[in-house]
Amino acid sequence: MACSGQLHVEVELKSLAEKVWETIRDSTKIFPQALSHDYKSIEVLEGDGKAPGSIRLINYAEGSPIVKVSKERIESVDEAEKMYVYSIFDGDLMKYYKTFIAKINVIPKGESSLVKWSCEFEKASEEIPDPSVIKEFAVKNFVEI
Repeated sequence: MACSGQLHVEVELKSLAEKVWETIRDSTKIFPQALSHDYKSIEVLEGDGKAPGSIRLINYAEGSPIVKVSKERIESVDEAEKMYVYSIFDGDLMKYYKTFIAKINVIPKGESSLVKWSCEFEKASEEIPDPSVIKEFAVKNFVEI
């Protein structure tokens, strides 16, 4: 049985891709304000919080399942393609997964946009379930922004 896997989701939003992309890129400030029921705070520990190499400490709100704290590193950003790749390297999630890398891509669709979120992960053991709760959390966040 494989200990690694991938999850993919697509969410269509009734907002222009540029607006959705700006919100994702400014998530350090916007998410704790607009989604305070999910995020207590997002603190930039290294870098500017937007550029590759930046490290952010995310404190999730009380209702968050499984994960209360995580540290993520921004791996790459492609402004032209509206693509953002980050890895979780410390925090509660690392009790369950050895590696966790996620990608967000915002695609223009006329007056709306399509947000694609995917992740690749390696489980700490075969008994650990796929991170479907995290997938559901991502979908919920995109719909609310």
